[in-house]
Amino acid sequence: MKLVLTGAAGRLGSYLREPLAQLADEFVSTDIVDDIGNLYDGERYVKADLAELDDMMAVLKGADMVVHMGAYADEAPFEKLFGPNFVGAYNVWEAAYQNGVKRVIYGSSIHAVGMHPKNEFIGTDAPHRPDTFYGLAKCFAEDLGRMYWDKRGVESVHMRILSCAQVTGARALGSWLSYDDLIHLVQRCIETPVTGFSVIYGVSDNDRVPVDNSKASFIGYRPKDNAEQFAKDILANDPPMDPQNPEHMCHGGPFASVPLGNSGIAQMDIIDDTKQN
Repeated sequence: MKLVLTGAAGRLGSYLREPLAQLADEFVSTDIVDDIGNLYDGERYVKADLAELDDMMAVLKGADMVVHMGAYADEAPFEKLFGPNFVGAYNVWEAAYQNGVKRVIYGSSIHAVGMHPKNEFIGTDAPHRPDTFYGLAKCFAEDLGRMYWDKRGVESVHMRILSCAQVTGARALGSWLSYDDLIHLVQRCIETPVTGFSVIYGVSDNDRVPVDNSKASFIGYRPKDNAEQFAKDILANDPPMDPQNPEHMCHGGPFASVPLGNSGIAQMDIIDDTKQN
């Protein structure tokens, strides 16, 4: 099996490279950086731009599946997101179709439904309600994936990741996705025999999980980690939440409260623990 990983130089990509290299007969990682550093056994790196269809056509040639994690990973003005996040998604799906790729596993986000209130236990069929242009790009890619399945038979699984980073605040007690559970989720998205078009939330087995994956249970994703281990320290140091503040009330957290085009990441305490090989 030939697997391709986009966004391989990113933080989440850094944790997926080694297990995907072990899973595939041929593994290609790709990003826009010149050098990704030391390669794992069986890994080959190709510099490619998501916004260029020819680049995606070349990198997906002969591939069986693509794990599409590449994007500009924050809220920004629409013009900045248009190339990598909107055009890039189209290029990946179109190149997948033209190359006969069986399945796209897509790094979607809770921000596609980020304006839903957190006191609503939303399922994978919750209607799109993006909190930002970034979230809108995730909605676009999900609808693109559905259309390419309905019209062209390209399977896709859309992993709506909540927050895959170290737990540093109260929101993450419900939204945390550990790196081990991320790896398990991606493996199940690859190994499930038939997926059609599917949506699944990327979240660990947290006591306070705010979303419902029951309609995606056929994928076999069974997370093991639980953010409750951090609750005592986090709640002792975090101020009380304000139910009138969209950052606290909505699934999208800080992305639900920032003005359109302004960074959501800047409002978060994300630790850069990119894996070094």
